[in-house]
Amino acid sequence: MLQELSHMDRITQLQDEIQRLLTIMSSTIAYLTSRSTFLQVSEQIPITKIRNPDKYDPPELFEANKNELVQDLIVKAKQIEYLIQSLPVPEPEEQQANRLQALERQMQDANEEYIQAVDRAKNLHRKISEFLRTMLDNADGPVELVP
Repeated sequence: MLQELSHMDRITQLQDEIQRLLTIMSSTIAYLTSRSTFLQVSEQIPITKIRNPDKYDPPELFEANKNELVQDLIVKAKQIEYLIQSLPVPEPEEQQANRLQALERQMQDANEEYIQAVDRAKNLHRKISEFLRTMLDNADGPVELVP
């Protein structure tokens, strides 16, 4: 049971790290689109819009930030890869089926024990009720025990 909880913790950690990776990716895209300047990449496609100099980072700063963002993505991807590698190897289907059958048998046994306990409790309740009724009916006379 403890081992299963540990596996669930790893899965939760993996989910959290994937969420952080997506956040980094989203922030990276937002930065790259908002803080870059328009550059002509082809002679056939002219630049039709120019961004204000205070709206984009200088080329050196932009490159440095871009490299930092790439490093953040790489580190996060490696952390995710490590978490994936630490997950347990999936149990073979036949083993899973056998384990589920054993659990099913245990559940049936527990259910039968529960039904027997409920029947016993009902029987004891019935006997006690009859005994009390007899006592109340014969409050002045001798008490007769019901087997």
